[in-house]
Amino acid sequence: MFRRILGYIFILLSITAFYQCARKGTPTGGPKDVTPPVLLRAVPENMSTNFEGKKIRLYFDELVKLEKVQEQLIVSPPLKYQPLLSPQGGANKFVEIVIQDTLKENTTYTINFGQSIVDNNEGNPNPFLTYVFSTGDYIDSLELQGVVKDAFNKEADDFISVMLYSIDSSYTDSTVYKRPPNYITNTLDSTIIFNLKNLKEGTYALFAIKDQTKNNVFDQNTDKIGFIKDTVRLPTDSIYLLNLFREVPDYGIAVPTYAAKNKISFGYYGDGKDIELNTISPIPDTVKTKILKERDKDTLNFWFTPYDMDSLLFTVKNERLKLIDTFKVKSRKVGIDSLKLTPSRTGTLNFGERFSLLANTPIESLDTTKIEVFKQDTLQVIHTAVLDSLENQVNIEFKVDANEKYKVQMIPGAIVDFFGTTNDSINFVLNTKSYADYGNLSVNLTGESIEYPVILELTNEKGEVQRTQIATEPKVFEFNHISPGKYLIRAIFDTNNNGQWDTGNYLKRIQPEKVSYYPTTIEMRANWIENITFTILN
Repeated sequence: MFRRILGYIFILLSITAFYQCARKGTPTGGPKDVTPPVLLRAVPENMSTNFEGKKIRLYFDELVKLEKVQEQLIVSPPLKYQPLLSPQGGANKFVEIVIQDTLKENTTYTINFGQSIVDNNEGNPNPFLTYVFSTGDYIDSLELQGVVKDAFNKEADDFISVMLYSIDSSYTDSTVYKRPPNYITNTLDSTIIFNLKNLKEGTYALFAIKDQTKNNVFDQNTDKIGFIKDTVRLPTDSIYLLNLFREVPDYGIAVPTYAAKNKISFGYYGDGKDIELNTISPIPDTVKTKILKERDKDTLNFWFTPYDMDSLLFTVKNERLKLIDTFKVKSRKVGIDSLKLTPSRTGTLNFGERFSLLANTPIESLDTTKIEVFKQDTLQVIHTAVLDSLENQVNIEFKVDANEKYKVQMIPGAIVDFFGTTNDSINFVLNTKSYADYGNLSVNLTGESIEYPVILELTNEKGEVQRTQIATEPKVFEFNHISPGKYLIRAIFDTNNNGQWDTGNYLKRIQPEKVSYYPTTIEMRANWIENITFTILN
């Protein structure tokens, strides 16, 4: 019996030991490595003077690799040719930099790697690693700090280049268009604060640029720019604010396109109100033509009744600027644009919204007697229908009640376009909700720096405008019947009283109109009243 008990104990201990061994052999992965690679040494040493070489090596305590180095690497002053870096596509315990340019004499250079040097296993970056050297006897040590913000949007772009140009005999206002700056840094993707280091004493012009083409100069058609009116004198303890904005481009006309068998499109840049289109080629008397701006695009469309032709010759004239361009447009095999009507609203019609029909071809006439509005299918509703020739749409307005179904009915001939095409019989069904399905918002502006008129806009989280009110004097802004969701509030200080936000212009030394955002997102709920006090800071 005793031996049997010992046997059971032996078996039990064996099973337990086996189980524990099995558990010990199960991989747990261990704690995740979150330690960034550590720079052990540099050859030549960081902060070296009298630098004469072409090659730099940075040695780390573990295997490293380069990620997005072309986006992250900033060399100041900029070089004509970017340095060659390795390893590319692999890992090593050192990063090698080969300089391809001839370096300037007595100049302090800064190579900022951003967060491009990461460890090979987990991709932990060595944040904002900087290597500094001088081709002269000393390292420049002055600094300049500041903040970049977007002049219109709540959040600033990432990867903003902050540039300093030395104001010397060669500097002009147009220098920022032509050559890279003397010093440059980048906000990268994590902060709006900038810090230019290792600067030389002197007088400078300061810019911020969203450098889309990464050529270290300002391209008006693609880049945003921010500038300060005054010069910067180093050394300084001042903190600078740069408001980034996109200019209205200088006037320009694009090569026209034969977009359809009955349409030639002329795209343009800048202000198009002074553009005049004329045909040089003879056109048969039977051919009708019409010029109409395309909705929401900087494009003029030349509409014409189709006929056989090889090409047309046009002049595009801007009388204000005394500019004339000549274009030859060749015909090609394309389709024809025919009348299509698109409703501005489908499904639900919210309180305060207008119902419109947007046409893709020019509307020639409107017969309001052939448009009817019903509720509950049979009860006629008093309404108005008006042709907006500039927007090429028909606006239909009627009183809206809660919890109703409306039907907008159009019979053939209500709308006739430029080519004589009319609409088919169309019915648009729209439903309304109850008042309890919406929320109401009151906004009170306070602050010592408020100057009227003020445009207050309610936007969604993407910045798309949902409601707008304009005040010429202090008032409480009431936004009623708002759909549940998250919203932003911005106040535009309409300095020139034209009812819209105006951007800036660098060469004219015009800063954009001031925009202030309510600091937090507002969540509106159904059957909810929200009262907001919006304090405007200087």
